[in-house]
Amino acid sequence: MLARMAEIVYPPACPACARALAEPLGLCAACWRELTFLERPWCARLGIPFPVEMGEGVLSAEAIANPPPYDRARAAVAYEGAARVLVHKLKYGDRMDLAAVLARMMLRAGREILADADLLVPVPLHRGRLWRRRFNQAAALSAALSRASGVPADPLLLRRVKPTRTQVGLTRPQRASNLSGSLLVPKPLRPRVAGRRVVLVDDVLTTGATADACARALRRAGAARIDVLAFARVVPEA
Repeated sequence: MLARMAEIVYPPACPACARALAEPLGLCAACWRELTFLERPWCARLGIPFPVEMGEGVLSAEAIANPPPYDRARAAVAYEGAARVLVHKLKYGDRMDLAAVLARMMLRAGREILADADLLVPVPLHRGRLWRRRFNQAAALSAALSRASGVPADPLLLRRVKPTRTQVGLTRPQRASNLSGSLLVPKPLRPRVAGRRVVLVDDVLTTGATADACARALRRAGAARIDVLAFARVVPEA
């Protein structure tokens, strides 16, 4: 009854452009067409799409030149157009309801890595930034993914123990330097990670510096496998 009353007062609308919708938790046709879903063929390690079929298990030049400290990364869509708007509204617009919308797309993209995963771990925020933003978008996504997949989420396992500059506008080396020593799994919590297959959850993959730093912290804590699942990723130009 309460849900129905809410729909009358606040009719369903596209979260990206605010056009009216017949059903909640969806996108309008125009915004849906703006999404570039990332599909095979792709780099087996980074999930970056290839323009043509390259064969099973082929790695991209980036994965060969700079092997990441995690096993696989997957993202649902390219970080552009409506996807960028959705991420911005979730992250800065207090639209926590969008987590369920984005998680549905992530579930499809991450099917293979979620199939035998033991644990979902969101990329953490430092407590100062969390206080200012009021919630962690990666934790909201991991909670929604947990409900949809049945894989448990642990939002307090990985900690950001020192504040860092925003990563926006930094080069890859600058991002890595900015994050150095900022992430860890506290010693008392390491048994929760040891020998487990962990999926690191975030909203966007850009240079991969944050995912790299988180993966190294999880590896030091004894994780057996580390995969990364994001809603969107920056796709290098061909």
